[in-house]
Parts: sequence; structure tokens; C-alpha cells
Amino acid sequence: MTSFRPARHSDLEAIVALLADDAMSAGREAPDPPLAAAYETAFEEMAADPRQLPLVAEEAGRLVGYLQLSIIPGLAFRGLKRGLIESVRIASDRRGQGLGAALIAEAVARCRTNGCRLVQLTSTNERVDAHRFYERLGFAASHTGFKLALD
Repeated sequence: MTSFRPARHSDLEAIVALLADDAMSAGREAPDPPLAAAYETAFEEMAADPRQLPLVAEEAGRLVGYLQLSIIPGLAFRGLKRGLIESVRIASDRRGQGLGAALIAEAVARCRTNGCRLVQLTSTNERVDAHRFYERLGFAASHTGFKLALD
């Protein structure tokens, strides 16, 4: 049975391992202990911010899914509050079994609870399978996104 809950500091190594358990992400993450201090700092910042809701999916004590949900207040659209879903990861041995859809549904439910009227996410252009997955869940590719790397 899968349960969904807020991520805890004790989950950090497992979360970073999930982030690295992906062909596109493997080279940019460093899951081997000891974890880089930047992971610790980022998690502590998220934990201190009530609008950051990192979620995990857990089965029999094992983390099998993760996403970061951010609640963003805004003035546009008459003060519309939106949820932003990022860094969705499912353990490689659990992909294709409905867990990703359940994790996204949990995030959407938490958006509703937090007064959001819109949920958005981004996905790298190369993740064509992920795009089809999000579209099956009702997300529309309605905007073009841009990023600027600050090194």
C-alpha cells in the first residue's frame, strides 16, 4: 500500500537517489553519501517555508516517489494562487504502475486544500513520454517556458 506524506529530513538521501534514478538526471545529481551540503541547505530552506511542500510516496518503509510542490500567491487573475509541481520522480522499478498518477493526484488535492485555482508544471523538452503522461492526467501544453541559467 502506498502512502503520501510530507518529506522529512531523514528522507533526504532517498530523495536524492530518486532524483538521480533517471537517465537525464543521473549526471547532475550526486547521490553518494555523504550528500553535498547544498542538498542539506536546500531541504532546510524548503522545510522552513510553509509554501514549499515536498511530498514523498512510501511503500513498506521505502521511498518510491517524490515531487516538490510550491504554493505561489499572485496578483494576476484576481489574486489567483497556483501550485507549481517540480522534480517528479518515481523509482525505476515502480514506473508504469500508476504510482506517478497517484502522486500527482495527491499534489493536486493539496493544491485545492491550499486554495489554488491552477496547477502548473514544467518538463524538459526531451521528456516526450512525460509530456504524454501529463496530458493523460489533464494538463495542457498551453504555454512556452523559458529558463536562464545563472552560474
